[in-house]
Amino acid sequence: MKEVFKDMNVLSDICTKNDVFIQMLKSPIIPNEKKGDVLRAVLKGKFSEITARFLRLIAKKHRESYFLEMVNAFIDLYKENQKIYKVRLTTAVPISEELKQFFIKKIKADTSMQKIELESVVRKELIGGFILEYGDQLADASVSYELGNSMKLFRKNDFIFRLR
Repeated sequence: MKEVFKDMNVLSDICTKNDVFIQMLKSPIIPNEKKGDVLRAVLKGKFSEITARFLRLIAKKHRESYFLEMVNAFIDLYKENQKIYKVRLTTAVPISEELKQFFIKKIKADTSMQKIELESVVRKELIGGFILEYGDQLADASVSYELGNSMKLFRKNDFIFRLR
């Protein structure tokens, strides 16, 4: 299964980096036989036998337009089966590898998640701090969030309202 998982990751990368490939597979104008020929020609000899059989089955059943969705579904199911958790860390500026490892160690210590795949995202509008997302959990320790909360408190402040 690990070999197929690696193949699917490569296929996902090919699809995300090559919009023309996906457009070709989803095009109603191009005959299914041609799509199958392209799939076989482009991917021939580059993947495990199980993956190659899967690709042939997709072509045979004329399901090329769902190719990317099937690949991503396999990746998600594999990660779920192997208990690999995706964690998203959003910061205002890029962070060091050392700080990323700190977050991973902290999550491992505080939760039952032991296999963590950390995705680091930069959003300047956070101003500072971070947002940590994993599973259905969200920890927002960003400056923009705190400023928003402060604005709500000022709007609800009875003392300021009475001064008007």
